[in-house]
Amino acid sequence: MEILIKPIVTEKMTSQGEKFNRYGFLVARKANKLEIKRAVEDLYGVNVESVNTINIAGKNKTRYTKSGIMKGRTAAAKKAVVTLAKGETIDFYSNI
Repeated sequence: MEILIKPIVTEKMTSQGEKFNRYGFLVARKANKLEIKRAVEDLYGVNVESVNTINIAGKNKTRYTKSGIMKGRTAAAKKAVVTLAKGETIDFYSNI
């Protein structure tokens, strides 16, 4: 099972990374905090202080089209906000 799916690179997460040394990741829904911590430390070579997780439920969506009403559902997801130890950073743009 792949724990880290992708980093969350938004304006809000970038400012939190600069101010509070926090970084966001989209993670597997069955991953727990210990597995997330271990995966971040192994992949980026940093010391993780804490991990906060957020479960995002899927939502029902309705769209009115020419051919009628189309109904669907967005996928559920899980996010993790990782706080690093002082003096450590993650650079998502180094591989580009």
